[in-house]
Amino acid sequence: MEKTPKNESILGISGILPGVLLSAFVSGLAVLAEQAEVRLTGSAWVEALVLAIFIGALCRLVVRRPATYDPGIAFSAKYFLEVAIVLLGAGVSAAAIAGMGLPLIGAIAAVVALALLASYGIGRGLGLSRRVALLVACGNSICGNSAIAATAPVIHADAEDVASSIAFTAVLGMVTVLLLPALVPLLGLSATGYGVMAGMTVYAVPQVLAATAPVSALSIQIGTFVKLVRVLMLGPVVFVLSLAAGKTGGSRPALHRLVPWFILGFLAMLAARSVGLIDAELAATMGKAATVLTILSMAALGLGIDLTRVMRAGPKVTATVVLSLAVLAVASYAMVLLLNLATA
Repeated sequence: MEKTPKNESILGISGILPGVLLSAFVSGLAVLAEQAEVRLTGSAWVEALVLAIFIGALCRLVVRRPATYDPGIAFSAKYFLEVAIVLLGAGVSAAAIAGMGLPLIGAIAAVVALALLASYGIGRGLGLSRRVALLVACGNSICGNSAIAATAPVIHADAEDVASSIAFTAVLGMVTVLLLPALVPLLGLSATGYGVMAGMTVYAVPQVLAATAPVSALSIQIGTFVKLVRVLMLGPVVFVLSLAAGKTGGSRPALHRLVPWFILGFLAMLAARSVGLIDAELAATMGKAATVLTILSMAALGLGIDLTRVMRAGPKVTATVVLSLAVLAVASYAMVLLLNLATA
């Protein structure tokens, strides 16, 4: 019997439904855990956004799930997050961004370039191959696994190179999300300064949301904007690497890999809010929807983390990633100080 478009659509929905429901279940557990924190201690020390990642990763570690859940988990981790990022654009303070202007964008580019060179140098100094050192440097300095995936075909990296490069990204990102808010009182950071530092330091967009949510809404907005500008640095970096690899036949990734649709959507929402097409009430509603979708995507992200694979990462890669992150954190804090954003 020939499949009709309607049947294919139904099959597609049924294929992702188990994973979406599992992600929703984990999200529910995270929300309940946050509510229990509030009742027991008076405040949410660990937000549901972060708890969803940890609960998901723990479920992946201790429960063997059928492969039928994987498509829905991958769908939830990718598409729910991308829609959430677009919705967050409606709540971004355009005035706050404009106040920082070109100096902020220039500083982001400078720190990314410095982190790339430092990370690559650390990797080579610790004995990593040129390809793995480049992958780690791009992942650490720009946007984690997405940068690694975009860079790999350009420099002819094989599957083992990619696997060893991304092994620690998830767990180290989770640790950073948990520890980074402690820097606010320690360094006397303002909401804006912390948002900039989180956007510059944390690997992935969902982790930026989780790291800034415990601080303030302004930190979420600034952190998201800074992170997305940082992601845009992937285009020039991959372009330069493709030119360098051109003689050996390196392939360039498609344009949508360098400038994802959700970044354009985020900027479009920001512009719409700035010219008054989105009022405060609608922006608040969109922000709540973004929070729900983000928790769902975080749960899926946790369900996709293979902790056993991470534990098998080699000591050279581990040391390179940790030292590179330390360099990035110091450079980011210096950037905050130079822009006079450290205190309110």
